[in-house]
Amino acid sequence: MANFSKSNVPQFSVEVYQNEYLPEGGREVNAIVTVTSTGGGTTGGVPLSGVAATPTHVPGQAAKAAVVIMVDCSGSMDYPPTKMRNARDATAAAIDTLRDGTSFAVVGGTHVAKEVYPGNGRLAVADARTKAQAKEALRALSAGGGTAIGTWLRLTDRLLGAADVEIRHGILLTDGRNEHEAPEDLRAALESCAGRFTCDARGVGTDWEVKEVTAIASALLGTADIVADPAGLAADFTQMMENAMGKEVADVALRLWTPVGVEIKFVKQVAPAVVDLTDRRTEAGPRAGDYPTGSWGDESRDYHVCVKVPEAGIGQEMLASRVSLILPDPSGGAPQTLSQGLVRAVWTEDMAASTSINPQVAHYTGQAELAQVIQQGLDARKSGDFDGATAKLGRAVQLASASGNEDTAKLLSKVVDVVDAATGTVRLKPKVAEADSMTLETRSTKTVRVKK
Repeated sequence: MANFSKSNVPQFSVEVYQNEYLPEGGREVNAIVTVTSTGGGTTGGVPLSGVAATPTHVPGQAAKAAVVIMVDCSGSMDYPPTKMRNARDATAAAIDTLRDGTSFAVVGGTHVAKEVYPGNGRLAVADARTKAQAKEALRALSAGGGTAIGTWLRLTDRLLGAADVEIRHGILLTDGRNEHEAPEDLRAALESCAGRFTCDARGVGTDWEVKEVTAIASALLGTADIVADPAGLAADFTQMMENAMGKEVADVALRLWTPVGVEIKFVKQVAPAVVDLTDRRTEAGPRAGDYPTGSWGDESRDYHVCVKVPEAGIGQEMLASRVSLILPDPSGGAPQTLSQGLVRAVWTEDMAASTSINPQVAHYTGQAELAQVIQQGLDARKSGDFDGATAKLGRAVQLASASGNEDTAKLLSKVVDVVDAATGTVRLKPKVAEADSMTLETRSTKTVRVKK
């Protein structure tokens, strides 16, 4: 990893939205922290105007990014036979999307992980020649064997770990359940890889386990989605690779400093998707901890911070937390602070001030509940608890409607018949396509931003 001067780091800003007023005896402070990065690379690696250009790879210099594509080659990829062909075509499309100078490799995954290209523990550097060679190597991919995703991730980690780059990213495709290794082996692999590279995960068809794929993406700070029709893989892989090529800075941490007596209850990313970061804290000095946010391009994300402050009297105020964006120095020097924001607490006897809920906080509290009740409702439906499923999914319809989350509302309408969205009155559909249920579960954590 390389150091960043201020000239080649995207500009970060932090905005804090909260109601800082607490009643007498009030102790819980909630804030939505909006982090925005501008001048990054969602232009596919072409810098925005006014930002110093990042050179592509030249001999003797380290490539800026490295990507490994993991393709499921287990026996089930032959059913139907078009699935393996679509996976090869999608991988080829992703390779075509690589920016010249990017280090890359392709891994074939079964009950073991095999290097498809370039081999011998190396990464290739993308140019016209190596892309053509990689696409030719894909022709040899065939289906056969089991599924042990932890081995794919560990090989990817070894390949990416050898690259002298800032951005390390994986793309993982699977069509089946992780049946050829123990669940604890996959968990151990994820713990080993966390913080070393980011990874987007995709499930193709309907024979894979949603919770496995979403757990991979969550642990490695990537995205998860379903591609129910294998014909859609190429477009999805192209979009994923374009997003990966747009990342300009990795390993940004959200650092929370708190005064003596303040307890952090939770830290969650709440947009564009709900990801609980609370347990991923690493200590960063006295009363400070870092929460990982992964890689950034030109984008904006929202985080919900909840802290518990000591009791104080009316008229008193305090700094409840200082939120900083931190970029570590890979050489071990002092980290760079990219931006900061403050979370405050003020005790008042004005009941109107202390009881009003900040609109951003209210919105994202509802979005987090929406994700939770969808999961609970679908789990209840699978277990045969139809009354519980109806209640939870009805609440989900109510929350999606109130927050304007139209995409989730449409997915819910394929699982339940909506009688009254405002009250959450629904009926379970007697027959639901497996793809519709899995799509709802996979995308349940996707949120919409608060309406301004």
